[in-house]
Amino acid sequence: MNNNNFVESGDSQTPLTILLVEDDRLTVSLLEYLFARHGFLVRVARDGREAQAIIESNETPPNLVLLDLMLPYLDGYELLQLAKKQAAWVQVPMLVLSGKSQEDDIVRAFKLGASDYVAKPFHPNELIARIERLVK
Repeated sequence: MNNNNFVESGDSQTPLTILLVEDDRLTVSLLEYLFARHGFLVRVARDGREAQAIIESNETPPNLVLLDLMLPYLDGYELLQLAKKQAAWVQVPMLVLSGKSQEDDIVRAFKLGASDYVAKPFHPNELIARIERLVK
């Protein structure tokens, strides 16, 4: 990956894709703006069922998933487990972005396959740095 947030794909460069699983509209708007400024392509799932449908589809997985834990229908913990059971998704980095900041919540997320964990409120530049580190 180069500094323009593209992924090398054969002879071409493809923009980095992020699946954003978040139910809070304000957070979604902020992250979509932030990611667009950094050249990322974003797909949004606003609840656990939408995310489940994407994970279980035959579509190419994103380069990274940014996942809230507190979601309608299926929570982020269930989605972490589901993604890690799908062969195509096993290597996809899962970054949890959650208002849950207790040690037990963080440890549980890591045990279920989270690659990193950021508690809300978050610092935008730190989040971008963590994303870039995970997709290298």
